Amino acid sequence: MSNSQYETDETDETYKTYKTYERYERYYGEYGGPSPHPHPRPSPAQRSEASAYGGFDVHSARTLAAYGVYAAPGEYEDTYRPAYEMSEAPLPRQAGSVAGEYAPTLEYAPTLVERTVTDRRAPRRRKARYAERADSRVRRLLPRALVVVFLAGGTTAFVAKDKAVELSVDDKPRTLHTFADDVTELLAEEGVTVGPHDMVAPAPGTALAGGDQVAVRHGRPVHLTLDGQRREVWTTAHTVEEALEQMGVRVEGAHLSTPRSRRIGREGLALNVRTERAVTIMADGRARTVRTNAATVREAVEQAGITLNGQDTTSVPPGSFPRDGQTVTVLRITDSKEVQEKPIPFEVRRTDDASLYKGTEVVERPGRPGLRRITYALRSVNGVRQKPRREKSEVVREPRDELVKVGTKPRPRSVHDVDRLNWKGLAACESGGRPNAVDSSGTYGGLYQFDNRTWHSLGGRGRPQDASAAEQTFRAKKLYLRRGASPWPHCGARLHK
Repeated sequence: MSNSQYETDETDETYKTYKTYERYERYYGEYGGPSPHPHPRPSPAQRSEASAYGGFDVHSARTLAAYGVYAAPGEYEDTYRPAYEMSEAPLPRQAGSVAGEYAPTLEYAPTLVERTVTDRRAPRRRKARYAERADSRVRRLLPRALVVVFLAGGTTAFVAKDKAVELSVDDKPRTLHTFADDVTELLAEEGVTVGPHDMVAPAPGTALAGGDQVAVRHGRPVHLTLDGQRREVWTTAHTVEEALEQMGVRVEGAHLSTPRSRRIGREGLALNVRTERAVTIMADGRARTVRTNAATVREAVEQAGITLNGQDTTSVPPGSFPRDGQTVTVLRITDSKEVQEKPIPFEVRRTDDASLYKGTEVVERPGRPGLRRITYALRSVNGVRQKPRREKSEVVREPRDELVKVGTKPRPRSVHDVDRLNWKGLAACESGGRPNAVDSSGTYGGLYQFDNRTWHSLGGRGRPQDASAAEQTFRAKKLYLRRGASPWPHCGARLHK
């Protein structure tokens, strides 16, 4: 805008300001010289402070000090006030200031006399000085304007980073404003801690934009016993039914230890699940297939309508867990007992006897066998008898040892040496004293019950029972010389009585 505009349009506010400012420049340039203290535009804080004291009052020393005008106490009233009051125009404004805000830049106020003298300067000189001063002010204000523009741009960027997102933690949604760049920063701002078993969607580290939805579900431990198998699983489901769906467990026809609608807390719970299975039961020659969620084989057999009586059992332990597709056979068992008695053999105890000829043995006390009673358990499975099982054994009677005397005396050399033996007692014991006696089998005959082979080896002829009693006694004495009393194990002891 040219100076001619200021000169011709006296109603323009800029003209009034210029006119007054030009008068001030005369005083300042004439008497004060260049200002050693540049006076920048006041900050918003300075303007606010000035407003607190009633606006930018040029008559206030506090306001002047805020704008860089330094005057001693009383100097303002004595020097500047009269000069200002004589002016009909307001003080000049700095570029960009609010209308009505005064921005004096002088360090001291000229006196009335100085102002009058300076007023006579040429208009051209005044316009040149004002143009130079205006350029200087523009150069000073340009960096500040750039700072204002930068701050305005920073504020716009700051506002642009604010975004509204929806955060749902365990199905409890809420809408919030955040400056977080990604999901991880958002969860940290909200104090939401996630562990390895928790679910976050979208995944941590995902960039956020306005309107995004972030869902967090915390993991819950479930101590699951599924069809007899125990294990610990983690789930983000809130109910038992949702958890079983996540684990892929078929719940149709299954037995659950807790209702499906029960909520699962953060502490978790223990859950026992028995799914429905197909089990085939073989019993009494018939096969029955049932679908069951029984906990034991015995329960499955009872659900098939089969009763186990007495010792009846199954091919697998009745208390075991029935598996899907398993075949169980019912075993009909019949138990019985059997008692047997068995003899216990006795022992023979021999002692030497010098009164008896060598080769002669005399039974002093016959032995007696003992008796043992054994009880066996017999079992029949589906009509088939099993191997007997020894259940109990007891001794009914103890055996008695047999005592035998064995002769050590040298044998006689002829039959005459044995004449003094009790041959009549031997004959009475063997045949009752009858020379023609024959045993029931027809093998042994005579007084001393010879068999035919022994009789012939002693020189006898025919049958022993057909010979005379004297010949039979003679042959018996010869036999005694050979073998002693051993041919007559039961009656030989009579010879020495």
